[in-house]
Amino acid sequence: MVEKKNETLEWIKALVIAFVTVFIVRTFIFTPIVVDGASMNTTLQDHERMIVSKLGEPERFDIVVFHANDTQDYIKRVIGLPGDEVEYKNDTLYVNGKAYEEPFLDKQKVNIDGDLTKPFKLEDTVVGQATVPEGHLFVMGDNRRNSTDSRQIGAVPIDKVVGTTNFVFYPIKDIRIIEN
Repeated sequence: MVEKKNETLEWIKALVIAFVTVFIVRTFIFTPIVVDGASMNTTLQDHERMIVSKLGEPERFDIVVFHANDTQDYIKRVIGLPGDEVEYKNDTLYVNGKAYEEPFLDKQKVNIDGDLTKPFKLEDTVVGQATVPEGHLFVMGDNRRNSTDSRQIGAVPIDKVVGTTNFVFYPIKDIRIIEN
């Protein structure tokens, strides 16, 4: 009888340790997310599943997940960091006056007529100022013509960012690491 009681106690301890470990990992290190919508096409597809890392600070061109509101998380690409001036002209990104290539948009550009990204300056968007505010990010979806992003919702507070992501784990046939 004592042996059976010890075995039960060991199982309970193992389960508690497993649940605590899963809780800590999901809360502080990694969490899964499902892509919902077409705003990141062709980089990401609707219903793909990804792992979000909660470690480190987002950098330019990282794909981030953030709380858009109380019920929705968005997946977008970081374009502007705090203090950056952001402008698009002739379908080219300029940050602080320097032109940047965006190779992750190449597949999109092949399939469209005209500019993928309509020209704008940061102050012409809802951000309403010349630079990305401190403590915020300017984000855009890769599917620029079909993305609700910082051009409409404003700069994203960094404290609303869940983390960065670049690993698709489902569907199995599409497992990949996305290069920024």
